[in-house]
Amino acid sequence: MPELPEVETTVRGLAAVMEGARIAGVEARRPDLRRPFPEDLRQRLTGATVSALGRRAKYGLIETDRGDTMIFHLGMSGRWRIDPETLGAHDHLILGVDSGHILSLNDPRRFGSVDLVPTEALKEWPPFATMGPEPLGPDFTAKHLQCALNGRSASIKSLLLDQRIVAGLGNIYVCEALNMARIAPGGQGGRIGPKRLERLVEAIRAVLLAAIEAGGSTLRDYARPDGELGYFARQWRVYGREGRHCPCGGLVRRRIEGGRSTFYCADCQH
Repeated sequence: MPELPEVETTVRGLAAVMEGARIAGVEARRPDLRRPFPEDLRQRLTGATVSALGRRAKYGLIETDRGDTMIFHLGMSGRWRIDPETLGAHDHLILGVDSGHILSLNDPRRFGSVDLVPTEALKEWPPFATMGPEPLGPDFTAKHLQCALNGRSASIKSLLLDQRIVAGLGNIYVCEALNMARIAPGGQGGRIGPKRLERLVEAIRAVLLAAIEAGGSTLRDYARPDGELGYFARQWRVYGREGRHCPCGGLVRRRIEGGRSTFYCADCQH
């Protein structure tokens, strides 16, 4: 599944051809993805100018001058393609802009989604209403984590995946950040002290920024809008590296928690 850095990379790629452009055409080539497309999507977007692009957690935001924001989620296998040579069976939503560019939302498994929400109501949109702070924003601090984790006996890994505590973190980058911070993924969140939380916040930011800089991770069929695969996977410390060496020299181990693989190093993560 594309995680926060991949969505950020996608948004930046789309901004290069969409920001300030007028949407000249909208074609939904099927009625739904994970859920139906908004019935009035074509009417509300056609002729609108894209005023800004952004991201909230793992959602991409395309804001228009008509007071609407199109929210997209890439699901398990979604990606935007810019000026595809041909359109295939999995190109489900096509946007044309007045500069001549064509943008295609391609989603083979159709676990993605598209919604259209008044921009002024974004914070109250149900998936956003209870979300915690952005991990790269100023509100994500060690003090915030300390308050959010206080008294919690669940594992730190599961708590970091809770979108109410911090928005947008997924399995890959939580594993990576915990390793960088030298914190055991199974440790109780409420027992982690302030100094270690400072280290964890710094590690989360460093891992995400490195992934965004690298252009997103290559994971299964994820690709950037320009079709180039990201390459942060080459820099993974522990994720997907069971039996190989951690940067500290110890061996990377894997265990299953809640149906997800957790990769860690018992030598340096305590």
